[in-house]
Amino acid sequence: MSDSIIKSLGAGSGIDTTSLVSQLVEIERAPLQSRLDTKEEKLDAQISAYGVLKSSLSELQSALSPLADNDTYNARSVAFPDTDVITPNSVDPGAQTGTYQIEVVDVARAQSLASAAQSDKDAALGASGTMTITFGEWTYNGSNEPIAPFTVNDEKAALNIIVEAGDSLQEIAEKINAEEDAGIQASVLLVDGQYQLLMTAPSGASNAMQITTTADGDDNGSLVDFEFNATNFSTMTETQQATDAELKVNGLTVYRDTNDIDDVIQGFDFTLNTADPGQSYTFSVSEDPSLAEQAIRDFVEAYNLFYETAENLTKYKEDEEGNTVRSDLATDGSAKAIINSIRGTIASAVPGVDDAFTALTNVGIRTELDGTLSIDEDDFNLALNDNFELIESLFATDTSSSSDKVKVSVGSYANNTVAGDYDIAITTDPVKGAIQANVITNTAFDNGADDFGALGGSLNTGLLGNYSFVVTVDGTESNEITLTGDYTTVEELRADLQSLINGDTNLKEARAAVDVTYDTATDQFLFTSRQYGSSSNVSFSGTTVETQSLGLADSGLTVTAGVDAAGTIGGEAAFGSGNILLPALDSDPYGLNFTILEGATADTVAAGGSLSINFSRGFAGELSNLIDEFLSNTGAIKTREDSINSQLNDVESDREDLDRKMERVEARLYSQFLAMERIVSSFQSTGDQLDGILERLPFTASNS
Repeated sequence: MSDSIIKSLGAGSGIDTTSLVSQLVEIERAPLQSRLDTKEEKLDAQISAYGVLKSSLSELQSALSPLADNDTYNARSVAFPDTDVITPNSVDPGAQTGTYQIEVVDVARAQSLASAAQSDKDAALGASGTMTITFGEWTYNGSNEPIAPFTVNDEKAALNIIVEAGDSLQEIAEKINAEEDAGIQASVLLVDGQYQLLMTAPSGASNAMQITTTADGDDNGSLVDFEFNATNFSTMTETQQATDAELKVNGLTVYRDTNDIDDVIQGFDFTLNTADPGQSYTFSVSEDPSLAEQAIRDFVEAYNLFYETAENLTKYKEDEEGNTVRSDLATDGSAKAIINSIRGTIASAVPGVDDAFTALTNVGIRTELDGTLSIDEDDFNLALNDNFELIESLFATDTSSSSDKVKVSVGSYANNTVAGDYDIAITTDPVKGAIQANVITNTAFDNGADDFGALGGSLNTGLLGNYSFVVTVDGTESNEITLTGDYTTVEELRADLQSLINGDTNLKEARAAVDVTYDTATDQFLFTSRQYGSSSNVSFSGTTVETQSLGLADSGLTVTAGVDAAGTIGGEAAFGSGNILLPALDSDPYGLNFTILEGATADTVAAGGSLSINFSRGFAGELSNLIDEFLSNTGAIKTREDSINSQLNDVESDREDLDRKMERVEARLYSQFLAMERIVSSFQSTGDQLDGILERLPFTASNS
């Protein structure tokens, strides 16, 4: 509306028309505005109420977390004496209970080797080639000098350090430290103005180092000075021999290669600090059900808090004056459905649980008339004391199999897995790829004694030709591997073959490895991949006449192909990869993973054609899974919030429509009042013209 029109209003009539129009527009707007305000206020309150409901659900889910954890029901406590000899570190859930006496006879020590002194740690040594570090156990003579045989630790892969002519003492140390899996610590120390390379192996007698070197064509330095073996140990000084820890547990002597002990008493981790022979320390590991008891009580408290919050959001209630007040979600069907679903889960039997305890009532948890939960202390204590293992199966995830050859685990897609019993039939066992070498024909081999005694008592591969080969494991080809050891028995050779192959840098990077075994009846080596399945394989190439005398050849060997496990789960064909079997996509058991061991097929046949497995996520898992569904991006709460926000957007759109409507009303009223003002103005103009007209008329006389 233009200013000129507004200013003209009231000019003729003297009425404050602008104010009057504003009041008339406001009167017409008021009821419509009020309805929109009321609707918006209600929708905002519902959004806020859903925020409170989500927060309350999250807090309830947090209380379910310890209930769903199997470790809660396997908690242990330790009573340990105050001593500096042994330090208790941790006790795992499920640790073996009992009373123990420990005597520390000796502690484990690590072998340390120091190189000859150098004047400059950063100067190039001019030596190039490969430094091979093999782990194992030394035998010593009366002068504490290492002598053959060196017993290779075939569980530890050999370490190959490539040394270049430009490498310094410091750079060699850095290359050794870069091989983190080996566990060797290398450092360059300044001693009396000279630098020495100090190498420390992992502790334990079987983790001592044997160092051999192979020079390349450019080697003009002294790489051989870093050797430590039965024939060359003069330049590398052994500053400390490797020893095992020796301890007695309840009178039983135990040896370990480390002072951090975690496998003597199952689940109990402790550290040996110093030897104290003759002195025993007594301690006990016992079950601790208090953690589970508290978790259950915390859940009941959390549920009651949730239920109170939910009731306040969804029920009609009285205010302080006795008037009935409707809560923000009192008419919201989605909110009520969520609460009813949770109440239904509380009252129902847990799917998949086949034991005597299938519902909360079995452990003394009762539902009161007002909907809250309570604990019957007598029944609760009886369950804790007499049936504690059933409490775990009621609350936490439980999987079982009728065969120890079929292991069941819960995968990352188990949220939608249907709890219950399933039949599983294994039709094909998994197989590891393998290759069997030919019979050993080396002239130094004495097959009657399985040793190398025909030529002076040993086979020195470093002197008697080129014992080299390349092995391909699971599709990954190794670098050239060369045997340089001096072997008196086939067992020594077997252990070194396994260590050297698994220490190859290409194979380690691809996580490919083999187990090497020897058949004493046929005098043949067997190389078996550590991986199951169709991608598992072993083959040789680049073999020499010398390695062929040990049975290794490029072709003509007996090959075993790797095979994937196969079978059905729940009556549907399963997907097999290696020794893992997965249920069909979107089938009821999908989300469970099955590890199949050799012999599962025989167990299937013995069981009449199928084995049985059971899966239950427990009460805590079921309720937590339900809450996850409600809180998800596609869940009931998000869907309802989207609907409310859509209605809020509609309210905003209605406000804009109302504004436009009121603008039109205002314009119409202004137009009408403007027309009125023009009429009034016309009347005034006519009145002015009529004023004194009688005096101006002709032939009229005025009164005197």
